[in-house]
Amino acid sequence: MSKLGKLFKLGGSSRGRAAPSPQEALARLRETEEMLGKKQEYLEARIRRELSLARTHGARNKPAALQALKRKKRLEKQLSQIDGTLSTVEFQREALENAHTNTEVLRSMGLAARAMQAAHADTDLNKIDDLMQEITEQQDVAQEISEAISQRAGLGEDFDEDELLAELEELEQEELNKKMTNIRLPSVPSSSLPAQPVRTPGPAGTAPRPRAAPSRRAGGEDPDLQHLAAWAS
Repeated sequence: MSKLGKLFKLGGSSRGRAAPSPQEALARLRETEEMLGKKQEYLEARIRRELSLARTHGARNKPAALQALKRKKRLEKQLSQIDGTLSTVEFQREALENAHTNTEVLRSMGLAARAMQAAHADTDLNKIDDLMQEITEQQDVAQEISEAISQRAGLGEDFDEDELLAELEELEQEELNKKMTNIRLPSVPSSSLPAQPVRTPGPAGTAPRPRAAPSRRAGGEDPDLQHLAAWAS
């Protein structure tokens, strides 16, 4: 049996095993990527070294330079294969990550759907309509109660406004009478007023003499007269 056949035979025998979890497969793919990346770095360093040897030998040792170039070519071929393999592994890892993400999303959505189904299992649409109607009625009752409470209560205060105005006028008149009573009128002087001087006609064409101004007491006008003038003003 060829080696390729043995490989497929081994692969077929492994089908009976339990499939690895996505997490395990992703971990293996990441390890493979890391190993291939290190292999790339190693081959690139070997290629640079062989190229440096070829340049060093040059025309002085042409066979050694040619051998260095041959080794560089083989290393470059391996590096190309590693690059292709690494690209394949990265693509597989990304596809597996997307598949795992989609699986988790679908699983979460399935759990949510079952949870909603369980939550609505005991729900009756007719009962919901009745409940919403009852809630609406209770809200209307609460609104009516709030409006009734917010209205101002009369509390038996039914008075005649005309009577109140008449009583207010009486109070104002009483207050005015009190003020008039408290005003002190000036006393009548006991002495008689001075006699008016007799006017004597003057010569023809002359104006009569003006009357003499009444004399004032020292100190100005009578205080009683001043108080009366202030009250009148």
